[in-house]
Amino acid sequence: MKINKDMVSFITGGAAGIGLAIAHAFAARGVKIMLADIDEEKLNQAAAELSADGADVETVLCDVADEAQVRAAAKATIDRFGKVHIVVNNAGVALGGVPGEIDMKDWRWIVEINLIGVAHGVEIFTPLIQSHGEGGYFINTASMAGHGAAPGMAPYNATKFAVVGYSEALKQELAPSNIGVSILCPAWVKTNIHRSALTKPTGGGSESDPQFQAMAAVIDGGIDPADVAEWTAQCVEADRLYIFTHPEFAGGIGQRYAMVKADYDACAEFPAFQKKDEV
Repeated sequence: MKINKDMVSFITGGAAGIGLAIAHAFAARGVKIMLADIDEEKLNQAAAELSADGADVETVLCDVADEAQVRAAAKATIDRFGKVHIVVNNAGVALGGVPGEIDMKDWRWIVEINLIGVAHGVEIFTPLIQSHGEGGYFINTASMAGHGAAPGMAPYNATKFAVVGYSEALKQELAPSNIGVSILCPAWVKTNIHRSALTKPTGGGSESDPQFQAMAAVIDGGIDPADVAEWTAQCVEADRLYIFTHPEFAGGIGQRYAMVKADYDACAEFPAFQKKDEV
């Protein structure tokens, strides 16, 4: 899909990080921007930054886990711009932990934001995109953690694997409506997502924790969100399903595929599963 000045984009988690960087990349192409986030102060700062660069931008407070708030944000987008073409379901949080020690309130928190938040965006905005008949696009932010699991990050892996599978189905289901789908799957990017774990419902954790400091160091060494955003825009125009950002992680994907393939091939050796010749 060619991104152009006649389009409107709705971006969640848009006040900072990858969301704000995508807003800049789209605005540079003339796209009108509706930024959604839960942080009003950062939203205002982001809007001022975009406006200074000449963008046509509006903001709306929105918790993606709250269906009513997403519906209100969608209405605000239509009221302000008349229509919407590109929806970036980018808001997300991080949560790790040890199995048997993760409170279910924290589990529900990450699922409601990382997965149901994406579903809210798709279910609410799909009819709005279909209504104008001009086509559109969904960018759903997953992660490399949606393609390979890591110890200590099971809740995050679970939600990101879910976004990948959900988006793969959407790609097929929305094609007849001329609506494209891409799954943004970055690895380490210089954002503040690691800080979101400090806001989980049960609290706990601090910036002085060794685990937090180790994660912060890795993320601080990540790639620039602006580079992720520019590549994302190019991938949308190329209609790529997967938007990867770290070539060095290809080996991990290959190892996972080899493991899946080996175990799938093993089932062919089980007598009951072997195809019998037709009589």
